[in-house]
Amino acid sequence: MGTIKSMELRMLVYNYNLCGLSYRYICSPNHTPKLSIFFYFALFIEAEDISFVSSKIKNTKVRKMEGDMEMKPSKFKRICVFCGSSPGKKSSYKESTIELGRELVSRNIDLVYGGGSIGLMGLISQAVFDGGRHVIGVIPKTLMPREITGETVGEVKAVADMHQRKAEMARQSDAFIALPGGYGTLEELLEVITWAQLGIHDKPVGLLNVDGYYNSLLSFIDKAVEEGFISPNARHIIVSAPTAKELVENMEEYEPQHERVASKLNWEMEQLSYPAKCEISR
Repeated sequence: MGTIKSMELRMLVYNYNLCGLSYRYICSPNHTPKLSIFFYFALFIEAEDISFVSSKIKNTKVRKMEGDMEMKPSKFKRICVFCGSSPGKKSSYKESTIELGRELVSRNIDLVYGGGSIGLMGLISQAVFDGGRHVIGVIPKTLMPREITGETVGEVKAVADMHQRKAEMARQSDAFIALPGGYGTLEELLEVITWAQLGIHDKPVGLLNVDGYYNSLLSFIDKAVEEGFISPNARHIIVSAPTAKELVENMEEYEPQHERVASKLNWEMEQLSYPAKCEISR
């Protein structure tokens, strides 16, 4: 019988069987018996070889931790990220951008973005690329000298203008996320929200509200709902959260609640009548 001293005076005793070995462990009345606290409370082990059992417990704990880290496969293959060509003044904007890139990598999601190598665009593309995921940058030829400096990462698609840029980014993506940004980011964000309301696509639209950056925008939208310019159901098109992990999790669970102006099929049939077809729906 081996004994490890307890650091608690009042303890509860629980009986367990692990790896074919019976043992008891005691813990504080304020705690419930969990494998993750085995090393913080006393173990009374009914076995001759304490080191063997300790090894078994550690190995079991490691396997449990690895199992906890296994993530359900994402329903998104690629996410389009709208963000600024400026890094912003706060370090939290840069930190949250890198955090989002790592979150996409952890879920095996590729990136579609505006193609620039500066500001938040450069940070998100580098983070995803360094994590081993594919990066697609879509940029108008006119902006290439301004928004691309040094080497680009991933695949760069040069297009004729801003309209083609947005259509191509949307066509390549399964969802959209807006990081902090300026006029261009807002324009891209509001357009894909409008497309969702019109029924052109049913892809989730996420807002990474870093340090409350988008609080004023969300207040404006709530005011528009209050004044009758946006329907309450259409308000739910926007999925917002303060952290990358929470945002992507919420987007995974997104289900459209709004009534579409027209069906995707009608929009697709309408597109067939134009020479340059822009496929932006699923």
